[in-house]
Amino acid sequence: MLARFDPFREMSSLRREIERLFDESLFRPEPSEVAPMPLDLYEEGDNLVVKASLPGLKPEEVKLEVRGDVLHIFGETKKEEEEKERSYHLREHRYTRFERSLTLPTAVRVEQARATFDNGVLTLTLPKAEVPKTRTIPIQTLGA
Repeated sequence: MLARFDPFREMSSLRREIERLFDESLFRPEPSEVAPMPLDLYEEGDNLVVKASLPGLKPEEVKLEVRGDVLHIFGETKKEEEEKERSYHLREHRYTRFERSLTLPTAVRVEQARATFDNGVLTLTLPKAEVPKTRTIPIQTLGA
């Protein structure tokens, strides 16, 4: 007996095949070119807190920007010069660039933000901006 056509099953199958193609693509970045950056974003009192794992990096290699409601974390490590006297069998410590953007769930006061860096963990504390309270505006009638 023939199986009934199920468009959702077909779309799911197509999606898996497209993802496989991208995974096997020659165009995906090399691991040494773009590094992953795991993040935590949570609220703590009147602050939003972002924690990013950046092992092996220095604070001066990281740049933070808030544009509108989007936080951008990016930077790069310096390329280590290859020493000619050495005969490398494996060389994985190289130039790395990283970038991560995320939409903040609420408005923040960027001018009061505080960032610390400790043992490869960046902690960014962003005070939440006060949300304007709803006000009722009375309507006046003009000459009747």
